[in-house]
Amino acid sequence: MALVAEQQKFKIKKDDTVEVIAGKDKGKRGRILRILRNKNRVIVEGANMVKKAQKRRNQQDRGGIIDIEAALHASNVQIVCGKCGKPVRIGYKIDGDKKIRVCKKCGEAL
Repeated sequence: MALVAEQQKFKIKKDDTVEVIAGKDKGKRGRILRILRNKNRVIVEGANMVKKAQKRRNQQDRGGIIDIEAALHASNVQIVCGKCGKPVRIGYKIDGDKKIRVCKKCGEAL
């Protein structure tokens, strides 16, 4: 019997500015580059950098060891409010027929 990873709804989206709240890069801020929904992970720009051996693809391309961003668990990042400038939790507000994300601290729309 195959185990299927449960996909959950993410409150954070691509290009949101987030802060890492746990792990070796705690306190770093960056943009979300990619969301891996089936694994509950996100890739944050400049955070969780790992070394990777890159094979040479053609004559001009240089192989060698490169730094790339590895995935972090979604629970280890928190969105940064534009008004507060701090990592905050996200709430929702119904505005007419639209559902918008809001900061739980100041109520500002994200």
